[in-house]
Amino acid sequence: MDGRWVEIGDGVLARRHAELDLTTGLVIGSERALVIDTRGDARQGAELARAVRALTPLPLVVAITHAHFDHCFGTAAFLPAPVHALRRCREVLEATAAAQRATWAAHYRGCGDHATADALAATDPPLPDAPAPTDLDLGGRTATLSHLGRGHTDHDLVVHVPDAGVVFAGDLVEQGAPPAFEDAVVADWPATLTAVLASEPRVVVPGHGDPVDAAFVAEQRDRLAEVAALHDAVTSGDLTADEAAARSPYPGVPWP
Repeated sequence: MDGRWVEIGDGVLARRHAELDLTTGLVIGSERALVIDTRGDARQGAELARAVRALTPLPLVVAITHAHFDHCFGTAAFLPAPVHALRRCREVLEATAAAQRATWAAHYRGCGDHATADALAATDPPLPDAPAPTDLDLGGRTATLSHLGRGHTDHDLVVHVPDAGVVFAGDLVEQGAPPAFEDAVVADWPATLTAVLASEPRVVVPGHGDPVDAAFVAEQRDRLAEVAALHDAVTSGDLTADEAAARSPYPGVPWP
């Protein structure tokens, strides 16, 4: 199996995948279980579904944190489970799935990973079909699906499991690599992480990398605030894009 489970609370697990250092999630109640993100193609989604079924036979519910392919192209393996996401996530996925598939299939082919390229090229991801934000009764525990603000994208969904003190933050938080900015709303991102921290989580699960604590998220929030300030300075003409890039704590920022 391509992955390993990390137990971060009673019935709350993160699954770590070597591919793209991705992290998915599972929250098990007494009546149903919630899967958080579904990996990057139909084959990968099926692997995750098998791993989930090795742990629980309960009916499944799915939450998608955002519309980037590596988090949602594996959803078909979980149908007919309801798939919760923001309406904007559905819109973005519908508009961009074909381009994401072509771009990343070419990437994998260029890296010599033809199996992943072929699997991705053959994947037509189903669209989310259930509402969010919402509170999901899993039986004996509730998972809260919230949009706390824009950041990594304009439709980031956060999953909070209050009884375990765990937040699944998607790509609002990155561990082991810098945050990705290609679809980011830079000005809003720090405030969104402040909202994540307001729930006083014991553990935050990033979209990529190992689970982290609140102090890690606060440090990343502060660095993103530096990026936002530099972004404003470029917009106002106080800095050039090159000057901002030289001062930025993170690479890859699309300066105005």
